[in-house]
Amino acid sequence: MTAMTPEVVILGHHKIGPVPAGYWASWYYVPVAAFAAQLELMRVRGYVPLTLAAFLDGIDRPETLPPKSYLLTFDDGYRSLLEQALPVMRAAGVPGVLFVPTGAVGGTNHFDFNVEPLEAIATWDELAEMERGGLAIQPHGVSHRAFGTLTPAEQDTEVAESKRAIEAHLGRPAELFSFPYGDNSADPATVEQILRRHGYRAAVLYGGAPVPFIPANRYRLTRIAIGSDTHLATELDRL
Repeated sequence: MTAMTPEVVILGHHKIGPVPAGYWASWYYVPVAAFAAQLELMRVRGYVPLTLAAFLDGIDRPETLPPKSYLLTFDDGYRSLLEQALPVMRAAGVPGVLFVPTGAVGGTNHFDFNVEPLEAIATWDELAEMERGGLAIQPHGVSHRAFGTLTPAEQDTEVAESKRAIEAHLGRPAELFSFPYGDNSADPATVEQILRRHGYRAAVLYGGAPVPFIPANRYRLTRIAIGSDTHLATELDRL
């Protein structure tokens, strides 16, 4: 890794804090102390946290990126992030991106029924509060359905309507998409055309590898999935 070939590590979280009372343990819950330790590890390893704007600009102009940087992301928009994640991020001076399925705003993660503990998804007012705290809100579809189960017309609706809702409620551009379940379908080329048509500059899924800039495909950017037993130092040592 050199200053001429920067790489960006994208971390993909879901839930920070304890499992809700009465529910089973889930891999997606990262304890607050572990989350704080992850941010400190990134600092010690020399990774610079990026804002959404810096990340997107870096895709177009890699020379603006530091040699080592990272983008902190969360999927699904849980209300608990307000109390569990944001204070840690503010203390560490780390911004992030929160991807929200707009059809679930103000409701619950019903899309994970009987798979994950039922939790509240933030309201639009709470999402606005998160934005003020440093979490840029971006689309995660409308219904949180895997793109591999949708027709191209349904994919178009998910991409277009989630963008429209976020821009209407929060008054900021929606330019980075996160695929529900990391599934960009069996025909990613068609999905890429849809994303481009609606003005998205990039999209993220999973896969674990760091993203070299210039990326091979800005609509298939890989993230490291972070869960309760993820050893981030080991993941970084693979770079």
